[in-house]
Amino acid sequence: MRLHFHAQGDGPPLIVLHGFLGSLDNWRAMSKRLAQHQRVYSIDLRNHGASPHDPVMNYRTMAEDVREFFSDQGLQSGRLIGHSMGGKVAMQFALDFPELTDKLLVVDIAPRAYSPEHRPLLAALRALPVETLSTYGEIDAALAPAVPDIALRQFLSKNLEGNGESGFRWRIGLEAISENYGALTRAIESNGQFKQPTLFIRAGHSPFIQDSDIAAIRQIFPNAEITTIATAGHWVHIDAAEKFYQVATNFMTAVEP
Repeated sequence: MRLHFHAQGDGPPLIVLHGFLGSLDNWRAMSKRLAQHQRVYSIDLRNHGASPHDPVMNYRTMAEDVREFFSDQGLQSGRLIGHSMGGKVAMQFALDFPELTDKLLVVDIAPRAYSPEHRPLLAALRALPVETLSTYGEIDAALAPAVPDIALRQFLSKNLEGNGESGFRWRIGLEAISENYGALTRAIESNGQFKQPTLFIRAGHSPFIQDSDIAAIRQIFPNAEITTIATAGHWVHIDAAEKFYQVATNFMTAVEP
């Protein structure tokens, strides 16, 4: 697995992992800012963005993809930021490869299992006749009954591209994502602890990290700090970009005693 990525900046390596049905494009603005202080590698996870498609998809496998990326880039260790699904990949990586992980920043996700709330969304995407649609306007109209949130429709439409003649095709491995969705809702596999500096950023307007999650977080990540950005929804790095940048930069650049 050779993951697609974008690199910029100089300094200690920082790996940025996007969320479910996203890509490194969702992090371009923030990655550019973070690259003022470090060498930022924004990655497309398997079956997402411009990375290869594969029928196998779970957190252990995706963590292994990132480990392979470290090897390909000659990285001895690095810092990780992971948002949502990417946060679970980052957590699994830190637990499986602690010797490669200097610091871990998890954005609005806990290590537990979640309900499969995206199954109807995936079904709507699979039912979309993308080959017969000619414009993004037609795609938006076709998605609207199942996805009334226009911002979400625009986000999802970024996973489509022209097929070269007429109509569209999925950039993402939609079938593999759908078939493996159950694995993506599960808890990470934690047989031990990750004891390096860890920060969980919790969004004030999001249900993804509950008060009841804090004990489990600290059981697996005993040195974890938990910071809430009260004004943000789940897309913390977009909803509260300035605050997120300050919190993330302070954490990443802090000199540990």
